[in-house]
Amino acid sequence: MLENDAIRILDRLECLRLLAKVPLGRVVYTRQALPAVLPVNFALDEDDSVVLYTSAASDLVHAIDGAVVAFEADEFSAATRSGWSVVVTGRAGVVAEPAEHERLSQSGPHSWMPVRDGVFVRIESELVTGREITGTRTTG
Repeated sequence: MLENDAIRILDRLECLRLLAKVPLGRVVYTRQALPAVLPVNFALDEDDSVVLYTSAASDLVHAIDGAVVAFEADEFSAATRSGWSVVVTGRAGVVAEPAEHERLSQSGPHSWMPVRDGVFVRIESELVTGREITGTRTTG
């Protein structure tokens, strides 16, 4: 049986602070009426939105542009049985403004994979939730 006092709900500011510390997360979206999860590198922008950089022709861009998606990032330690998970839910959209694209080219994420005809995708942080596990004990 798990002790429930080891789970703490995180507020929005703490969630965003934790998101800014990690380079990798997962986009959760719908592809052909089925759930899909894709690991991506990302950056947290100054307006607290999640920004991705990918190919304009990618299946991901076609599936999420204009859709409501979830984005999850986490950090856990199996040794200490502790860590955190943050989920951002909001509308995703391709950044179309040339000035914004240029700004993100300087400060935004850079894909870990070679990208042709790259575009930035912004996920608005409409709902931000998180949990921290501070070390659980199992009891017999």
